[in-house]
Amino acid sequence: QVQLVESGGGLVQAGGSLRLSCAASGFIFSINAMGWFRQAPGKQRELVATITNGGTTDYADSVSGRFTISRDNAKNTVYLQMNSLKPEDTAVYYCKTTWRAMNYWGKGTLVTVSE
Repeated sequence: QVQLVESGGGLVQAGGSLRLSCAASGFIFSINAMGWFRQAPGKQRELVATITNGGTTDYADSVSGRFTISRDNAKNTVYLQMNSLKPEDTAVYYCKTTWRAMNYWGKGTLVTVSE
């Protein structure tokens, strides 16, 4: 079955960096687009970044220029490099993919950015 497991979250000061990882299994990773989403307390889940199977990327305006999504098809892993973090980036970050018309989500990893 499809599994997505996020890691790399934690507590960081404003201006710092973190790299999130999402290990995928149960589907053909190399042909599938992947995405990172986040949900802050009391807010709706929102799209952060996406990457196609060919490596084309797209970002939310709020993170463009600070975050970078990438993928390693040999490791079945997608990454989110987050630089210049701000307190408003505090959220649970989720990995997502769509396989055979079904959406799959990981359980998320918490990122907390302090002032």
